Amino acid sequence: MTTRREFTTGLAGAAAAYALRATGEETITPSVFGGIQVGVQSYTFRSFDLDRMIGAMRSVGLSSVELWNGHLDPTQASDDDFQAVRRKLGQAGIVVSAYCANFPTDASDEHIERAFRGAGLLGTRVMTSSVEKPILPRLDAACVKHKIRLGLHNHYLGDAWFKGDKAQNFETPADFLDALKGRSEYLAINLDIGHFSASGYDPVAFFKEHHPRIVSLHIKDRDTDADRSYREFGKGATPIHQVLRLAKQVGFKHAVNIEYEMEESDPTGGVRRSLEYIKRGLL
Repeated sequence: MTTRREFTTGLAGAAAAYALRATGEETITPSVFGGIQVGVQSYTFRSFDLDRMIGAMRSVGLSSVELWNGHLDPTQASDDDFQAVRRKLGQAGIVVSAYCANFPTDASDEHIERAFRGAGLLGTRVMTSSVEKPILPRLDAACVKHKIRLGLHNHYLGDAWFKGDKAQNFETPADFLDALKGRSEYLAINLDIGHFSASGYDPVAFFKEHHPRIVSLHIKDRDTDADRSYREFGKGATPIHQVLRLAKQVGFKHAVNIEYEMEESDPTGGVRRSLEYIKRGLL
């Protein structure tokens, strides 16, 4: 039996689709392949505003986004702003799989509260974040309060841009596992398989053992040269297809997100090629 809420939601979706047809635009076909939701981390489109990013996603065929705070800053956005962004994405057929909000160690209580509230307004119960370890108790408390899972993001700390304290950041398996000890079930992992591989660790083995605690996969390809250079998908050393096949095998329920670091001024073509490579690993 269809509930009133389901009926109302259906009417809203139909109205959005009608509005798009009226302007000559169609909603994006859901980008689910082999049962896996494939999306993009919007940092990929860091040189684009939201409208241009939506256009690029429509042209590529991606219906899911991990929305980065560079496109929607929780310290500046009101409830209305979050809701307006959700409507705009929804009208294009794009769902927000996660809200990526990064926090400085001394983030204000208001900053944290606005970000977690914003995730709910965007329609997701998943967040991701690049943070340092001292802020974890405060973030875990916010996770419990809002019933939102937050995935901690790892980096390759050998990159030239990194000038911080490696002991306070996330790179190794131990960094993740030690940080989660004694925390609530809501604190989780956002595994960037390209950075993990560049750091000398096996993302296939780690994902196999810890996938129940992983709420987002970032997919990129890095090589084994001195700079751990970014490569086109399939041309580096990151075992992308092996991770994807394992995700399919275990029925991974969260999004697999392209994070394409190259061609910053316009990564659309690279994202399109990346999606085709991912599809070959899932279909």
